[in-house]
Formats: sequence, C-alpha cells, structure tokens
Amino acid sequence: MIKQILYIVLAIVFLSSCGNKTKKGTTQQQETPSKQEAAADEKQDIWNQLMRSIAKIDSYDGDRILESGQGFFVGEDLLVTKYSLVNQATNVKVQPFDEDKKYTARSFVAFDRINDLIILKVDSISREPIELHKDTLPNFAKSFYVAPKTGKTLQLFTGKVLNLANIRGTRLYRLSNKIRTSQFGAPIFVSTGKAIGVAYSGTVNFELQSFAIPAEFIAAMLRKKNETPEPLEMLKNTSNEKIAAENRKIKGLVLETDYGNITIKLFNETPEYRDNFIRLAKEHYFDSLLIHRVIADFGIQSGAADTRYAVSGANVGWKGPGYTIPAHIVSGLYHKRGMIGSPRKPDTENQRQRSDGSQFYIVSGRKYFDKGLDELEEVNNYKFSAEQRQVYKTIGGAPHLDGSYTIFGQVTSGMDVVDKIVQVEIDRRWRPLEDIRIKRVRIIK
Repeated sequence: MIKQILYIVLAIVFLSSCGNKTKKGTTQQQETPSKQEAAADEKQDIWNQLMRSIAKIDSYDGDRILESGQGFFVGEDLLVTKYSLVNQATNVKVQPFDEDKKYTARSFVAFDRINDLIILKVDSISREPIELHKDTLPNFAKSFYVAPKTGKTLQLFTGKVLNLANIRGTRLYRLSNKIRTSQFGAPIFVSTGKAIGVAYSGTVNFELQSFAIPAEFIAAMLRKKNETPEPLEMLKNTSNEKIAAENRKIKGLVLETDYGNITIKLFNETPEYRDNFIRLAKEHYFDSLLIHRVIADFGIQSGAADTRYAVSGANVGWKGPGYTIPAHIVSGLYHKRGMIGSPRKPDTENQRQRSDGSQFYIVSGRKYFDKGLDELEEVNNYKFSAEQRQVYKTIGGAPHLDGSYTIFGQVTSGMDVVDKIVQVEIDRRWRPLEDIRIKRVRIIK
C-alpha cells in the first residue's frame, strides 16, 4: 500500500515537472518573436531615417530640363550624385524622399570627372549625412537600395555585391541589383546602413550590368572639397575672356612622368585647346594617367581617362572626359618633332573630325626623304611647303598627320625623356609592357 502511494506521489511530481517545462518552453517561444519584431522595427527605423537623406534630382539649363536621377547627402547640405547628370546644368532641383518640397543647388564643392562624381551644395536645407562604408567588402555581401514609399510601405530592394572589378579602367562594385536610369546616383547600402557607393548601370561586353562607384572616391572628394562653393556654370565646356587672358600669361606646363619631366608650351593660336588642357590640369585630371600608347618613329600618347586604374594588359585609350572639341587646324603649324597634337576617332566614326577632349600625343617622329614626302602628298591630297620639307628631312616628324589633326602645343625641354619612352617594349596594342605614368601636371606661371 505504501509503495502504491509512493508511486502515485512520484507520478504527480513528474507530471507537474513536465507541465512546468512545457509552460516555460512556451514562454520562450513567445519571447523570441518579440525580439525579432523589435529588431525588425529597429531596422525599419534605420531605413526610414536613411530615406530622409536620399533625394530625387532634376538638372536644368535655365528652365530646360536636362537629366533626372538621384543623390544622397554626405554633409548637412552637401549632396553627392553622378557628375554626368549635372555637368551641363545651371541649377539642380532636389526633392528628398520624405517630402514634396524641392530645394535648389546652384553650386558645387568638389567633382571627379574620371569617376563621374560631384558634390553639390544644396540651398536652405540640413539633413543627416549618410555614413560611407570605406572598408573592402567581401564578394557576395548583401546590397540594398531604397525607393520612395508607396503609401506607408517602405520599398527596400536586396541584391548582392558580386565583386570589386576594374571596368574600362575604373574600379567599380558589380551588383546583382537591377539599376534603372531613374536610379542613377542613388546610394547602394550594405546591411549596416552604410553606403558603399553611387549606383548606375551600363553595357559591358554587350550585357547591361549594374554598378556602384565606390565610396572611397566620395571620401577623397570630401577631404579635398572647396571651402567656397563654385557655380555650376563653371562645369560647362566653355571659356571666357577673363580665363583666356589668364591662360595667355601662363609660361608653360611640366609633365612629371616616371621617366622624367617634359616641359611644354601651349599655342595661343588654338585657344580652345589651350584653355581645355589648362583646365584639366587644374582639376588634376592627368594625374596618374598612363602613357598608354608608344609607337616607334611617331611618338607617345596619354590623357585617356580609362588608364588611371587600368590593370596590366587591358585594352585602354577609349575613354575621354565626356566631350570632344572641334578640329582647329592652323596653317603654319605642322607635325615636326616635339609638336603636341590631339588624337581623334577615324573619319568613318567621326565625320566632323572632332578631337578627343583630353588625349594628346607628342611627336618624336623620324626623318623623311623627298620621295616619301611626295608619296604622302599624293595619298593625303596635301601639299607640303618648302619649310615643311626641309624640317622633315633634317629634324623629322610625322608628316602623314598634317592637315588632319589639330596641333596645339610644343615641347620646350624634355625630348630626351620622350625618346627614352619611345624605346620601351610594348604589346601588340602599342601599350608599354611596364606602366609609365604622368605623376602630375604642374603649371608654370
């Protein structure tokens, strides 16, 4: 009897214990979703906060709309976007995602023509800057972009960072996200809510791909930004008499290369080329660009935007500053040794024979006999003067280019450096096997 009572008591204790465990387990299961919901709410708050610092933009030339896209704040009143969206504008309308009001940007504090970025100064606004992700990302990290809300619904689109690649001489994050034209300039985020770069898409190898221009370039612009904003009109590819007068006084420029210095002067007879070259030099556009083409008996070529980050063996020399310049062939200027000219695409692709906006070549050339000059006259339908013939026979040059390419400057010292570069080993595309760079271009006033 006593044993039976003990069994009953033990059974009751056991069942009570099991019941308590079940209840405790149920409580824990109920707590877990609560934590997840709290975390989700916190994440939602982060994205909602970030939306206040993202904006739609429309660029205008006066009252005429030019381009539309997006941008995001990297300072309280500083908004980064793609340079190509605003480089012909006089003003930009900025509408943050969280309101209907539009603000105006009429000036900028920094831009990077090669990486297609600009930081605008927006009037009468203050927003929390979006933090930039500056560390290297692992491949296949999650990537996000935010679209304006539809009602109260947050539109968050997820993809992956495929890799950090060198695309046409520029470092870019390749994304699995699908970036539409209207989203060019938008921030691409990682899960921390930091921006890894500026979104856009483009066709590479016959395939439309999505990219983010890395945030490291934005950070570099912020470090070097102007304290005094400059008007957007300054970005237009135009000069004025004040700038021209200042440029006429410049004594020369020094191209500091890995092989030594080359000092040049620019001709006042081709003022649009002179002013353009000086302008790019002041922007530090030429800094770290490759001397990407070296041809024996001709010369050297540089100024291509796709060479700054080009990897070894890449086919380069196809990217300029985003514009071309009308040909300006001056009688009396010809391709003798030491002359500087502007390359261009062939006539089949360039009927107006417009010159590249930034690339240039320096002629080292070779000497010619009368017979060779006679043949060139017949082939090119061009007549050499007695002076030209004498120079090409005694000093040398590249007479086959006369009458077809614009000459805008001349080497005043450093042709020995040019001659050393001409002798280096090259690949089948005339690119030196070992990189030779222009370190910087220094203006002599």
